[in-house]
Amino acid sequence: MVRAKAGERQHYRPVISSLCNSANPFFITEALLGLYPFNTFYIADLDAIMGLGDNMVTIRQLQQQFPKINFWVDAGVKQVNQLQTLQQLGLTGVIGSENMTSFEQYQALQAIENKAILSLDFDKTGFMGNAALLEQREQWPERLIVMTLAKVGSYEGLDLDRLETLKKQAGDRSVYAAGGTRNIADLRALASKKLAGALVASALHDGRITPAELAALQTT
Repeated sequence: MVRAKAGERQHYRPVISSLCNSANPFFITEALLGLYPFNTFYIADLDAIMGLGDNMVTIRQLQQQFPKINFWVDAGVKQVNQLQTLQQLGLTGVIGSENMTSFEQYQALQAIENKAILSLDFDKTGFMGNAALLEQREQWPERLIVMTLAKVGSYEGLDLDRLETLKKQAGDRSVYAAGGTRNIADLRALASKKLAGALVASALHDGRITPAELAALQTT
């Protein structure tokens, strides 16, 4: 398991966590569950995203060892059969906009009956993917991730303006923030703007968010 930072995948290094002395994904998962009883884990299979193979064997083993966890998996899906495979395995597929070179490609994925999540990906230059994915909002699924790659692992803070804009455009859809979460105050800010949640890693590994704070957030 690696630590993501600013979307510069070629520079990612094995994760160093205050929660355990290992980068092994099984130990990391156990440590995170010891911190809080999370029911959903997001996995970015970077090898699959970058076209360098995949880590499906490990993902399947995680699924078997932690059967109560719902795993969201971004495996660089580009074709219908890839999404169908994730669905058949009981995994929740994530469609990354960065992999969509045409709107028709996305429509083909959405045409199959599935509960896939669309990740709207942004880097330092702006939106990653076919522009129609942002414009054709009626084609958005029920769940969206707003992925600000430049802020991942950076502690630069949330991109609240973009999140608020996309939340308004999404209407009743569930929107999840990814990138920039620093502390529990950021999670409270997201809750106040009616976002459904956030993908958080660095702040947990570094002990910037405590079990007590997570528990308190769930009661507010």
